[in-house]
Amino acid sequence: MLVWSDVEGRRVLGWHPDGRVEVVIDATPFINGNTVDRDGNLVHCEHGTRRIARTSPDGRYAVLVDGYRGDRFNSPNDVVCAADGALWFTDPAYGLTSPRQGSLAPSDLGHHSVYRFDPERGVLDRVAELGQPNGLAFAPDGSTLYVTDTSRTLGGDGHTIHAFPVAGDQRLGAPHIVAAVEPGVPDGLCVDRRGWIWTSSGSGVQVFSAEGHRLGLIPTPQGCSNCCFGPGEERLFITAGQHLYALDLAGAPA
Repeated sequence: MLVWSDVEGRRVLGWHPDGRVEVVIDATPFINGNTVDRDGNLVHCEHGTRRIARTSPDGRYAVLVDGYRGDRFNSPNDVVCAADGALWFTDPAYGLTSPRQGSLAPSDLGHHSVYRFDPERGVLDRVAELGQPNGLAFAPDGSTLYVTDTSRTLGGDGHTIHAFPVAGDQRLGAPHIVAAVEPGVPDGLCVDRRGWIWTSSGSGVQVFSAEGHRLGLIPTPQGCSNCCFGPGEERLFITAGQHLYALDLAGAPA
């Protein structure tokens, strides 16, 4: 099943290969990004409650982490599970600035950051700061973390993909900008086994090499917000406007 969020509709939906769509979670606290951890649990970024939570396959719900050093998060946006089971997530301001995606409130933290949470040890580390960190994804070998900055949408100038080297102690080194995305911003993104970066934009899914060379564009009828691969990277799923699209990739890696 493919899981995606209708943030403003406050639902998490599931698409099955036979075309059936079901409501996985209803009346959500403005859940945005989701990932699956190594135990098969669904991990959520919740704008409304400003925390990271987990739903197990049998429906049990648990809060994983809800703040940093005594202050509440802004509005966790996107999350990925690393090979070692740690959860990396971004915390921009969008849930604090739009009542359609959260609750209007000032930031308790005063910064917009990227975090790493170790659920086994219960340890939370703040690993990076950007204007408005949004989507994130690892390179195939885990040596690089890509994070998008979408601060252009809130009056800043960020519309960029940043590449952070990942050290052996899971700290991040100094980043460099892989690409500046036009038009729009690089919201969600994914990385294939070749290391190519597939990112959302105002024109559709743009594809870049790991070195930042623009390789192509998959145009969408509406601005694209996110994308991910199906099993074997043979199909690309795209969220754009009010629609979910699926595109079979003839040139998928063997």
